[in-house]
Amino acid sequence: MTESFDGDWLDLREPHDAAARNPDLAMRLAAALPARPRILDLGAGTGSLLRWMGHFIGRAQAWKLVDADAALLDRAFVTLAERAADLGWPVTLPARRTMLLHAPGGAWRVEGLVADLAEAPANLPLHSMDAVVNTALCDLVSEDWVARMAAACAARRIPFYAALNVTGRDAFSPRHPGDALVARGFRRDQARDKGFGGQALGPRAPDAIAAAFEAQGFAVHRAASDWVVRTRPGHPDRLHFLAELLPGHAGAAGRWLRRDRARLQRWVEARGEQAMAGRLTLRIGHADLLCLPPTKE
Repeated sequence: MTESFDGDWLDLREPHDAAARNPDLAMRLAAALPARPRILDLGAGTGSLLRWMGHFIGRAQAWKLVDADAALLDRAFVTLAERAADLGWPVTLPARRTMLLHAPGGAWRVEGLVADLAEAPANLPLHSMDAVVNTALCDLVSEDWVARMAAACAARRIPFYAALNVTGRDAFSPRHPGDALVARGFRRDQARDKGFGGQALGPRAPDAIAAAFEAQGFAVHRAASDWVVRTRPGHPDRLHFLAELLPGHAGAAGRWLRRDRARLQRWVEARGEQAMAGRLTLRIGHADLLCLPPTKE
């Protein structure tokens, strides 16, 4: 079974993801798509990538959200309806797990598909899609998974877009004696098998994606998309985000550094105090990749 995620955590990270993703790659993908593109979103969760990228496409579009967690897909539809209402867009529901958001530039058709991505791409409808996209997914998968996906996209000559792949270039300011310990354990945890048929790529993901798609003749475009979080008074949302992220980092490290759990907990407490005082800044390194197929002759 592939790794699953909590919907509340996905909601917390959504604004940070949106601020980090590279808009130039999103616009380049939008320009490469047909008039009414059909997009397959892998590991879609609560639909944050659709909510961000749909505006770059800015015209009629059809999305198929794929996730192994049916509850997350249900939550995606609720959130999409709420965001559409905030924008004044009418919403219709022509079928179960199918929604039409009537945006000014053309309707966004959204469908949900429950599927285990460990079996991808064999269990996915790539034959009817114009692009495959994902966010914060490919550092969880194996090298073999990426190679299979590259071959499948090459067979259909469709773009592959992967946002927010970790790079391992993380930094906390001010420095703390426990930073290296947390980083060492966290890197080990990133490489464990996440259910995708082998060791997870972790920070090797950007290079592995580029190599696999370049081998299939794709042009690969890469851009930085780091999370940058600065604690400031009057931003409780950032404190709430850090209240989840800091223990999450230390907890992942603690799976491998059991004898050091007391030190890891002291790190969490010290970083939490700095955050509450408005003195903590962190940068979590990510990279976005857009892989465009060779043009048809």
